[in-house]
Amino acid sequence: MAYRGVVEDLRTCARLGVPSRVPVFALGEEFDVEMCGADYREYIRSPELMIECQVRAVERFDYDWILLHPDDYIELEPLGIETIADERMPPAAIHTLTASRETLSGLRPPDPTRDGRMPAHLEALAGIKGAFGSRLCVAGRVAAPFSSVALLYGITDGLMLIYDDPDLFRATADFFVELMTMWGIAQLDAGADVAQLDAGADVIWLGDCVAASGFLSPQQHADFALEPAARVSDNLRAHGGVVIYHGGEASREHLELQAPHFEIINLGEGCDLAEMKAAIGDTVCLSGNAHPIALMNCEDLAEVEAQTRRIVEAGKPGGGYVFNTGEGIPRQTRPDVVETMVQTARACGGY
Repeated sequence: MAYRGVVEDLRTCARLGVPSRVPVFALGEEFDVEMCGADYREYIRSPELMIECQVRAVERFDYDWILLHPDDYIELEPLGIETIADERMPPAAIHTLTASRETLSGLRPPDPTRDGRMPAHLEALAGIKGAFGSRLCVAGRVAAPFSSVALLYGITDGLMLIYDDPDLFRATADFFVELMTMWGIAQLDAGADVAQLDAGADVIWLGDCVAASGFLSPQQHADFALEPAARVSDNLRAHGGVVIYHGGEASREHLELQAPHFEIINLGEGCDLAEMKAAIGDTVCLSGNAHPIALMNCEDLAEVEAQTRRIVEAGKPGGGYVFNTGEGIPRQTRPDVVETMVQTARACGGY
């Protein structure tokens, strides 16, 4: 079961120290909603349903955290993005904004307490924290500025701005530094008005998958993505939060560029964790790297156990590692696979 001291263990890992044991996380929300039997269209709008599904997930699968990350559009819909959701899938954009200075000049940061689905998200975070208190690490989420620009204007048009109008790209990213700082702080403070202790998120997940090596060269990543993401991270850390930067990255060049700018980086599945620990593990805490698709496809639970043990034993030496999946657990995954993964990571994660 999630344990008192998990948040302090995470902070110890972020400082590159040795925790009491390796915290065991997983990117399980889509899978967890499937296990709960909930309609995703209702889930993303109902604080009560979000709380119910996540409480049940912790009780069944024994995670040390909950990352409340229904989709990438919570803070973007109030800006004019239109989305559509499926009963089993997160929302996707069906209308984005025109990439122009006129569009940018008309943008105003939404009010997290009033606009769109943001209040429901804050209420759910507060409710999950209220259910578990200090026995669970609770994580909120924001989209990093680079990925936010691409989501706002559409990925193709947004990415083309770095060639066609880099000044507009940077100005839009600056807008998102302000918005994501405000939105992240609102999640860190969720419920503080009614409960002074154990209020709000402990962690903010800073998602930046559009800035990954599948889209950007190392130089482009350095020129356009790192600095605004680091500003958001620094602002949220100054407010007391722990920040985990995630681009689903497996490129050593990209990860080496990221390492000086963040306290925790969640690795994608395609890199060698032991190699990355040797290369940058003395600079930044690493998490992730467990491959959810490979685990899902394991027919033998002994193979799940072996893969999980290999990941933990590569990341664990010397501290500064948090077990996590590199991407989300597919909803089709067998429950016993997830149970075996978590149980194995817990069993071999002690110091």
